[in-house]
Amino acid sequence: MAVSPAPEGSPGSRLHEDLHWLFARLKQGLATAETAAVREHGMTLWGYTVLLAIVEAPARTQLALAQAVSVDKSKLVLILDELEDAGLVRRRPDPADRRARIVEATPEGGRALKAARGDVQAIEDRLLADLTTSARTSLRSTLRHLAGDPVARVEDGRPHETACPPGGAP
Repeated sequence: MAVSPAPEGSPGSRLHEDLHWLFARLKQGLATAETAAVREHGMTLWGYTVLLAIVEAPARTQLALAQAVSVDKSKLVLILDELEDAGLVRRRPDPADRRARIVEATPEGGRALKAARGDVQAIEDRLLADLTTSARTSLRSTLRHLAGDPVARVEDGRPHETACPPGGAP
């Protein structure tokens, strides 16, 4: 007796085994929830991501920051303009290279990030609530690993298609 394939939309279908679809669906759900959360703290989701990177590595130049968060340099300028207008970051000339700018979080930016991070963490905790602590740790470890050398190998030197392009939506 032949077994029919699972309907395309049902768990167990080929669609639900496809890594791109799985990651895209997770990104879509997280972006929906987290966009609303960070907006309450005066930033976009890209602004939150950039501010998080700034706080983790102070005195980073705009070029290094763009590379760290995988965003086009011209889009980063727009994100930084928004963060600066909101009083969350400031840019100053790099003493070693007056053409470069060092980006720093303001005290208000640090407070907004801390509050937004708490809300984002609560969303992530809800997403992962059905997993054991060990499974959560393993998932994060595996994702960090895959986001490094393995994804660089499959990109094979091609430009990042999903990096935030100029004028692209976060």
